[in-house]
Amino acid sequence: MPRLFVGLELPETVASTLAGLRWGLPGARWVDPSDYHLTLRFIGDIDRRTARDVEDELADIDHGPIPISVVGLGVFGGDKPHTVYASIEPNRALIELQAESERRLRRLGLKPEARKFVPHVTLARMRSASVLDVADYLTANAPFPNCRFTADSFALFSAREMFGGGPYIVEAAYSLQ
Repeated sequence: MPRLFVGLELPETVASTLAGLRWGLPGARWVDPSDYHLTLRFIGDIDRRTARDVEDELADIDHGPIPISVVGLGVFGGDKPHTVYASIEPNRALIELQAESERRLRRLGLKPEARKFVPHVTLARMRSASVLDVADYLTANAPFPNCRFTADSFALFSAREMFGGGPYIVEAAYSLQ
């Protein structure tokens, strides 16, 4: 049973810039730069037949290239921080692709995504991080070196069934033209 998600790959130049931020946060489990991606829609564990249906449904998405701007750092978890991420500036094209992915997956009978779409690239996961350590890390990495690129494809990825999920494998890629 594959664990799948829809996302955007990052160019090596952007991944390299983000990899330069892998320091100075006690207890962080850093994501390998080869696994950096922007998740559009987590699907989860599904049977192989549904996975084939997902591949076919995504292939019918007709969308142009998407400008992507990595604009800063953030943290999920509030007073119990668990994830440090690079923030992606939302834009109309990105939101439209995410919404179209969601519509098509619902059409196949998959449950809607429960979480609000917050475009980001996960950099590190933490189990019991100090709020002060996270604040120090964010301060030390400000101002953030903005990165820009144009996404000319999106992908269906598979992940291992474990905390963190990587390494991620591109099961199918779809052109954005």
